[in-house]
Amino acid sequence: MKKRSFLGASALALVAALGSTAVLAQDVFKVGLIVPMTGQQATTGKQIEAAVKLYMAQNGDTVAGKKIQLIVKDDTSIPDVTKRLAQELVVQDKVDVLAGMGITPSAFATAPIATQSKTPLVVMAAATSSITLSSPFIVRTSMTLPQTSSPLADWAAKNGIKKVVTLVSDYGPGIDAEKFFTARLTAAGGTVVESMRAPMRNPDFAPFLQKVRDLKPDALFVFVPSGAGAAVMKQFQERGMDKAGIKLIGTGDLTDDDQLNGMGDVALGVVTSMQYSAYHPSAKNKAFVAAFKKANGFRPNFFAVGGYDGMHVIYEGLKATKGQGGEALVNAMKNLKWESPRGPVSLDPETRDIVQNIYLSKVERKDGELYNVEFDVIKDVKDPGKAK
Repeated sequence: MKKRSFLGASALALVAALGSTAVLAQDVFKVGLIVPMTGQQATTGKQIEAAVKLYMAQNGDTVAGKKIQLIVKDDTSIPDVTKRLAQELVVQDKVDVLAGMGITPSAFATAPIATQSKTPLVVMAAATSSITLSSPFIVRTSMTLPQTSSPLADWAAKNGIKKVVTLVSDYGPGIDAEKFFTARLTAAGGTVVESMRAPMRNPDFAPFLQKVRDLKPDALFVFVPSGAGAAVMKQFQERGMDKAGIKLIGTGDLTDDDQLNGMGDVALGVVTSMQYSAYHPSAKNKAFVAAFKKANGFRPNFFAVGGYDGMHVIYEGLKATKGQGGEALVNAMKNLKWESPRGPVSLDPETRDIVQNIYLSKVERKDGELYNVEFDVIKDVKDPGKAK
């Protein structure tokens, strides 16, 4: 009798334990972060992962009764790898949110998986305008290239730059940058005398820059993905283009905070347009930069802010839905407004793209280091690529 009672008690304990495990499993909210941690865009992944972990350290790992579990995967910036990892995260790991997306092709490769599985996809880096159109489950906390390149064309036209050559990396963001910069400059009376596209992988900018020198424009407008700016800057200097009176301008990817200090004096005076600089003077940004540097030993760049704000929309969306994911979470996220280290931001509920200030900056030396120092701001910029 005692034996049967013991067995019965053991069985009940086992059922209770299994039930407890099931409840615990239901209370875990998994975020699958897919970023390039190796390869040509490794700095992108490094910055995003560091910022995501900083946000979690500052804000805790429990939201709306859900324990946040971060699963980081390295896609090496190869879209087929991104797609495979996304499938594994959804099917095997049963993640509640996909996030990251270091480059545009990776975001496009993942979009159908997000749609089919009804898994929110938070794009923290990739910047082609049409990405959010590829799935109703995508929200973006980075930027678009039309958003950053258009204000620079307006500035150029107002500052005596009439004759420009454009040089962009030959993929979605570069084509967007070329298209929208050219349209805005020509509308203001300027001329793009040559449009050049460099291969994205293993580019050699030398022949393009030699042609620019021969054409002698007022300025060269450049978009290259994060990590390639240093090579452009080095070859620009080697050809003496800075001394030939050709101004170098571009989106802030060119003077990425992650690499800027290593570029040297050739970067001084380069004018860019971007949504974030580590030198942004707000109190919130100063605190963010200090915490980021303390945790990682290097300064944050615009991808870090995309990752930091990406976690913010996940956390705040979960609070709004009381822990519910899927379509409800997307609907909650796309209506958010908040104060970011970059300044006031919101998500456009119609496009699920970020609305933010775009800053015009000039590279200057401050406290012995090179920084993008803001000198003008265009407030509350929506993505011009989706303007009706």
